Amino acid sequence: MKKLANKTAVITGGNSGIGLATAKEFINQGATVIITGRNRKAVDEAVADLGENAYGVIADSGSIASINTLREQIKAISQKIDIVFINAGVGKFNSVEQMSEEMFDEIMDINFKGAYFSLQQILPLVNDGGSIVFNTSINAHIGMAGASVYAASKAALLSLTKNLAIELLPRKIRVNSVSPGPVGTPFHSTDKLGLTDEQLQQMGEGIIKQVPIGRFGTMEELAKIVTFFASDDSTFLLGSELIADGGMYNL
Repeated sequence: MKKLANKTAVITGGNSGIGLATAKEFINQGATVIITGRNRKAVDEAVADLGENAYGVIADSGSIASINTLREQIKAISQKIDIVFINAGVGKFNSVEQMSEEMFDEIMDINFKGAYFSLQQILPLVNDGGSIVFNTSINAHIGMAGASVYAASKAALLSLTKNLAIELLPRKIRVNSVSPGPVGTPFHSTDKLGLTDEQLQQMGEGIIKQVPIGRFGTMEELAKIVTFFASDDSTFLLGSELIADGGMYNL
């Protein structure tokens, strides 16, 4: 029997990257998947790629007004949810001297505030005994020049993981996190990171040198980890974090 048979999942930011790879893996394991994204064309294309067991809703994780439409949009597709993967995020980097208030707010609004209030919208639909997974980052554990605000936004999600694990324990809802290291996704692009091509290449080369396994991770590898947390294979894990970084932090 497939690990997620008869389960329904919501994945924020599910139209690309780790979110899309996870949606594919969930469906392969028998789940029905609802993805969210802010760009209708991108969401529609992802749903078409995923097939008949996928649905899309439009929600901008950086806008509370948009987030507040999530519950009703999801309810129109499914009254009950078993799995929530809070994945939508943005990565922008700058020094403390150069960080603007606009960039600071964008990072925090999407990565932390958006994650928090997206879950608040979805939570009333989550079945008791369900699973919630946050996509955090290795940056919550390590120091890296220019990453102070991004790292803080991800560290906030790790704290949220532990606190919500206790808060939702009476409902037997498990809350856990996956913290990826460097993964080859559309996130690592000039437009996403705000870097030039040369800066992006230099950053990639520098990161690889810090990864004992000698390569970037793949989206499919991360998707399998999220599936583990979403499935009954991880029923004894609560408030836990799995660091998937090729040994970057521990070695």
